[in-house]
Amino acid sequence: MNKSLSFLIVAFTLTLWVNAQDDRQEIINDIKPLNKACFDCHGQQYYTYTNENTGREVKKEMCESYLLNDSLYYQSNHFSFACVDCHSGEYDSYPHPPAARQEQLYTCTDCHGFTETDQKYQFSKIEDAYYESVHYKLEGDNFSCWDCHDPHSYVVKARRTSDIKEIISYNNAQCLECHANEDKFKLLTGEKMNVLEQHEWLPNQQAHFNSVRCIECHTAVDEELLIAHQVMPADSAVRNCVECHSQNSLLLSTLYKHQVKENRKQNGFYNGVILNDSYVIGASRNNTLNKISIALFILTLGGILIHAVLRIILIKKQ
Repeated sequence: MNKSLSFLIVAFTLTLWVNAQDDRQEIINDIKPLNKACFDCHGQQYYTYTNENTGREVKKEMCESYLLNDSLYYQSNHFSFACVDCHSGEYDSYPHPPAARQEQLYTCTDCHGFTETDQKYQFSKIEDAYYESVHYKLEGDNFSCWDCHDPHSYVVKARRTSDIKEIISYNNAQCLECHANEDKFKLLTGEKMNVLEQHEWLPNQQAHFNSVRCIECHTAVDEELLIAHQVMPADSAVRNCVECHSQNSLLLSTLYKHQVKENRKQNGFYNGVILNDSYVIGASRNNTLNKISIALFILTLGGILIHAVLRIILIKKQ
């Protein structure tokens, strides 16, 4: 490929990206005025409203559970939605009436899974897997999609980056939001939990936390789903090192589904792992290096045999 063509491809790609960013910003600019009243309260640690009965201004501290970051919202997947698209119009009054605050929250499948684009993500199968998860079996309807996928900040990281480390960090933060937060974990389970103590058996603990998502060991592998959603009980978690550290690594069916398919076709899974700085001992292989290693071994063995034969011939001549 000549330099001129390469430059044109880069320029065209950059133009598409810039246009996409411009379109996104235009949508955000249209939505922001609609959401301003909501973020004036929910985006601040302290908020004020006028008491209609007394006519006096009331100042209160926003409950942490309802405190939202508008910057994260406009970076999230749902950036194009007005708050009232999902919340009832009754929220227009302040403070919000109790009936509004008790409204049934949407689940992911209330909106997702109906378009042709959504079909490939198989939301109905994700929902079935979720109902088999330990989260749902223990908590029932007290636990929902929202507990892991906060609709006000959630980003499908794998669609925005091919950096495996970034995907791992983001996905693990979702789990640790509760499992490393004693107050939140106790709120759901009534129990205490220390993530580091629970994983004391794991060798090179920090390296695993940085290189593998929690769900790799804590979900039932599903070849049909991009991301497994059937979270298993702790006693069913993967503890056999060989399940990951082998050429038949389960990571083939989990973490590395997130790599670009074209990259897999061009470089192969193992080369792709190395190129993404996520080398897995016992699993990652470079076929070229394997062939060179075998050739060197054969040459070395051949050299030893030739040397031995020559020594025998020279000894017999003496």
